[in-house]
Amino acid sequence: MNLQQLTAPGAYPGLHLTAHDGGILEVVIRAEKTLNSVNADAHRALTQVWRDIDAAAGVRCVLIRGEGRGFSSGGDFSLIEEMSSDFTALARVWREARDLVYNVINCGKPIVSAIHGPCVGAGLAVALLSDVSVAARTARILDGHVRLGVAAGDHAAIIWPLLCGLNKAKYHLMTGEPVSGEEAERIGLVSLCVPDEELLDRAWKVARTLAAGSPTAVRWTKYALNNWLRAMGPTFDASLALEFLGFTGPDVREGLSSLREKREPRFQEDAPI
Repeated sequence: MNLQQLTAPGAYPGLHLTAHDGGILEVVIRAEKTLNSVNADAHRALTQVWRDIDAAAGVRCVLIRGEGRGFSSGGDFSLIEEMSSDFTALARVWREARDLVYNVINCGKPIVSAIHGPCVGAGLAVALLSDVSVAARTARILDGHVRLGVAAGDHAAIIWPLLCGLNKAKYHLMTGEPVSGEEAERIGLVSLCVPDEELLDRAWKVARTLAAGSPTAVRWTKYALNNWLRAMGPTFDASLALEFLGFTGPDVREGLSSLREKREPRFQEDAPI
């Protein structure tokens, strides 16, 4: 894998990759009409790209951001509907969701995320698992799994308690209350929070610093520190399995309908377990 292959137009649907001086690769989540939502093709691309970046010569650091008004609004409704009605699709996306998290963790190149506007779903997983996360003050970080009617699997159990503590993680993941960029920095969920107009400048400054450092020193430091995340692998695997079990039940269908109809959901009164 080389830079030309990585940055070829259409190589990663829903993503736009650009190589910059100093070995910085810019990854832009791009679906402006739907606030950078992630459809089936984009979800697959967002999973695969980290393995390819890890293997690519000439990449010293990655900066990922969203195009336009936000980072990413999460999985699109058509993908969620397909998952709740088609077992093959459910199994495929489960594997991609698993690989997405582990591929970001195991990518040897340092990753910087620049978070603005809504940041939800698979985009949120990448944003928070990045080695340095820079958020705009008005960023809106939201794990919306419980609102949809499924367990907070995805990246949540592997990273939130480590970043902001178990109590804060439980509060936001179980209530679905969003976190601003300013609050995210206060509780430790992101590395830095800056005024909105300074977001990209600060993220690029961090990326240039990492790209200019000793590749072995930076990458091996990342590898060692990410053993904290690898140690949480069984917890993550369980959370992801429970999330995808929820896609076979009635609550996710009600959650999706309520989101489409912009009303409060009417979930089951009790759970079977």
